[in-house]
Amino acid sequence: MIPAFPNAMPVEGFIGGLLIGLAAAIMLLGLGRIAGVSGLAARATGIADAGAPRNVATAFVLGLPVGAFVIARAIGEVQVSFPASIWPLIIGGALVGYGTRLGSGCTSGHGVCGLSRLSPRSMVATAMFMASGFATVGLLRVGGWL
Repeated sequence: MIPAFPNAMPVEGFIGGLLIGLAAAIMLLGLGRIAGVSGLAARATGIADAGAPRNVATAFVLGLPVGAFVIARAIGEVQVSFPASIWPLIIGGALVGYGTRLGSGCTSGHGVCGLSRLSPRSMVATAMFMASGFATVGLLRVGGWL
């Protein structure tokens, strides 16, 4: 247990990180494609015409909740909580979707795949993601929402 984070699950997080890296490596080495979730989701839903074959993108995107379900059954449920209102989730999701289009990729594409390929664009994008996250948490704490 980590004193400052009593609900942290470092072993499970480490294993999850390894699985994400493995999935990214399989996509890159096996198919020559980046495992960016926003791009794969856009391809799976027909929003994007280019990228991985649609059946591969669909399988990858469907594998995310299926994999989470399998792991939850294997190690037990993880406690999560959501805001009382659905609107922050909808607004946040829309902003993330817009940001992934604006930034030519999402955190998984830039942070996991781009950084591992030493992509300068991904380094800048990941730095911006992190800075935005730090600023958001700071504002939420100052505003008393955290």
